[in-house]
Amino acid sequence: MELINIEDVKRFTGLPVEIFIQDEQGGDRGASVKKTIKKVQYCPDKTHIRFYIDDFYFFAVPAKSKVNWSDEVWSAFDADSGLTYNVKKVQVF
Repeated sequence: MELINIEDVKRFTGLPVEIFIQDEQGGDRGASVKKTIKKVQYCPDKTHIRFYIDDFYFFAVPAKSKVNWSDEVWSAFDADSGLTYNVKKVQVF
């Protein structure tokens, strides 16, 4: 399986987004968090993509996840954990 194309997610850099993670059945969902993505990069061994929300903190998505995306939402499903990672653009008024 191909790794996630990092260029597809770099388009969220500098944008306010809502981040949330769901279980496989779509039932359990952690609290959503609204943040601005500061940078996106592979971890050193390229097993995960790191979404930095500041200079130090990030959340990591397995690079071999199955991806779906549109102009507004990017989601990645990790079959090993059964989790879906969602990044959604947020409208700022």
